[in-house]
Formats: sequence, C-alpha cells, structure tokens
Amino acid sequence: MGEQQKIAVAGATGRLGKHVVDVLNERGHEVVAFSRANGVDIETGAGLDEALTGVDIVIDASSTPSADQRVATEFFTAAARNLHAAGARAGVQRLVVVSIIGIDGSMAGYNAAKLAHEQELLKGSVPVQILRAAQFHELVEVMMGWGTQGSVAHLPAMRTQLVAARTVAEALVDLATNPVPAEEIPFPEIAGPRPETMAGAATALVAARGTDLEVVEVSDPANPDREQFENGTLLPSRHAVLAGPSFAEWLVHAR
Repeated sequence: MGEQQKIAVAGATGRLGKHVVDVLNERGHEVVAFSRANGVDIETGAGLDEALTGVDIVIDASSTPSADQRVATEFFTAAARNLHAAGARAGVQRLVVVSIIGIDGSMAGYNAAKLAHEQELLKGSVPVQILRAAQFHELVEVMMGWGTQGSVAHLPAMRTQLVAARTVAEALVDLATNPVPAEEIPFPEIAGPRPETMAGAATALVAARGTDLEVVEVSDPANPDREQFENGTLLPSRHAVLAGPSFAEWLVHAR
C-alpha cells in the first residue's frame, strides 16, 4: 500500500463511485467524495475548485444515464476539460479515470462517447491514467431495462468478460496509488474471470430472480459497432488483470 493521500472521487454516489469511496476509506486515505447531489457538477464545473482544494489525486468514476452518443459525449468531454482545469489550479498530481476495454474503433453510442472522453482527457495538462474495464455485472440489468418490451428483453449479441463494480473500484484505487508507466501499458485493463455473452448473463439473472421475462439475443445490422460487439473485440487483452467474482458468484449475493 502506498502512503495515505487526499483523494477526490467524482461521481461518488454512483454505481462505481460508491465502491471507490468504500475502498479508499478501508485503505485509510482521506476521501473527498462529491457528485451533483452535494453541489459539485463536473459537467459545468460548479463547485470543483472548492472540492479539489488540497487534493492529491482525482478518481473520476462519474457517468451519465444516457446511452445517446451526443448527450454522453457532451457530458464526458466537458467533464474532462473541467477536471483538467480545476485540477491544474489545485495542483492535483494526476487524474485516474475508468473507461471501456476494446473501444478504439467504436463509432456509435456510449462506447464512442467514452472514446471521445479518453481523447479529451489525454489533451489536458494534468497527468492521466486511464483504466479500461469490461462491462460491469451491474450493467446487465440496466441493458435489460433498455431492451424490455412487455415480457421480452432484447439484448444485443455481445461477447464480454463481465466484472464486478467493486473489483473495478479496487483496481482504480490501486492505479491511483501505484500508477503504471504509460510506456509499459498505455491502458491497463481489468476484467472478470471468464468470457460471457450479455444475453447469457441476462438469462442467468432472470433465472436467479424467478421472473417470467424471456431473453432474446439480437444482432442489429443497423448498429455500426455490431462486429465489435460480436467478434470478441470487447474481451480483455493479454495484459489485463482478471479478477472475480464471476457473474454467477456475484448473483448469489446480488439477489
């Protein structure tokens, strides 16, 4: 473990951020947890200067509920610019940000927005570490909600290596306190222990909850990222860290 530092968490009340805060507290760091809920808005910059006073490192775990490419891109690029500007004024040592494995060729939707996010982050003056993660276990239910019509949930054909948000949080904190030289691994990766399909995971979730929802896997020819979703591009590279729990193990405690 590195020395105790003052670490800010953007998006601290979100699906990932709440776990990042817990891990930092468990490891004895001084935590500055903020989100829109307590008046700090990284998209507009409101409250950021005050929140980052005396902060050594910022972990950005923020997200947007919108899968719309334009909306998400506007949020992420504005957030990147504001965190760099306020971080530079505050003397922040580095930004640590979560992204998504395999998105280099993404052309649409949330993945394309995250690619734009990475590109904006790398333009800034504060050193940046980007951790690419596989899709979260917690995303399965979200995607089911997006695709449910009546008693049928339509899930895109997608190969992934699902990982728990808590596991990603631990990897983010590890990277924040022990950065990996970019010349060795430009984008460190964290993924779960085994490959899955999104529809297969959704089927397991439905079975675990005992609902009558039917899960149907859909290959959408209108999706410009269809090949990327289906051919294994979103699976981790050989340098990735693989860590449990598996989706099946996680389900036991998530019911």
